[in-house]
Amino acid sequence: MRRCTRSACSQTAVATLTYVYADQTAVLGPLATYAEPHTYDLCSEHSQRMSAPLGWNVLRLAPDPAAVEPSRDDLLALADAVREAGRPPTPVPDGPPALRLVRPES
Repeated sequence: MRRCTRSACSQTAVATLTYVYADQTAVLGPLATYAEPHTYDLCSEHSQRMSAPLGWNVLRLAPDPAAVEPSRDDLLALADAVREAGRPPTPVPDGPPALRLVRPES
């Protein structure tokens, strides 16, 4: 469980803030899958109060409610992966492949 990166805040992070300096945009979206060095994880309170530098745009990306739950495709992919992992390994022949002599045609 990741914590808010704001000083003296120990709340659980729910959103990730990223700055796009080239576009002068601050992007606040759902919590990233993993923490990255140049992003900031924020709790609910700090993500609502977040403001960007003067002249910058703030882009708030709301998570798709349907994407929060695993989709049918996600579950099928997981089932396929489990089946594949449970299959016995393909036997590997011992030694070099068998050689077959071919007589030249006369």
